[in-house]
Amino acid sequence: MKVLFVCLGNICRSPMAEGILRQRAIDRGIDLEIDSSGTGDYHIGESPDHRAMTAMVKNGLDISDLRARQFSLRDFDLFDKIFVMDHSNYRNVLKLAKSEGDRSKVELFLNLAYPGENREVPDPYFGGDQGFQSVHDMLLAATDAFLDSIDGQEG
Repeated sequence: MKVLFVCLGNICRSPMAEGILRQRAIDRGIDLEIDSSGTGDYHIGESPDHRAMTAMVKNGLDISDLRARQFSLRDFDLFDKIFVMDHSNYRNVLKLAKSEGDRSKVELFLNLAYPGENREVPDPYFGGDQGFQSVHDMLLAATDAFLDSIDGQEG
C-alpha cells in the first residue's frame, strides 16, 4: 500500500505524519510506501521546520532527511491513500481530482482516530513548541488506528 500525507507547506504536519507512520509500520512489520507533500509551493526542497524535527527527536524519530514537495495530479495515480490534515487541504486536493476514484482516496487523517468527526490537525507553524508535541500525539493516535485497520492485510 502507498500512503501520502498532505498539509499546506509540507514542513510540519505531513512530514511528522510520514515519519511516525514509517517507524510504526516498521515496528509492526507492515510494508508501506510513505511520502508527504504540501498543497502550497512555499517550501519546496526545504527540510521540515526545526520545531517539528525537535519534537520528533524528543519522541525518538528523525525526519531530517525529508524534503518538502508540492502535491501534484500524478499523486492520485501513485498513492492508494491520501490523508490530509485539515479542511482546506481536503478542498484543495479534491479540486485536482479527475475522477470519483481519485476523490475516494482522500480522507481527513484524524477521522481514523475519531471516525466521522472531521477533526483537523491544527497547523503548529505559528504557535509555540508545545503545539508540535500536541500534533505529534494526534498523528500518533491516527497512525495507530490506521495500522490497526490494515494489520493482517499487508506484509
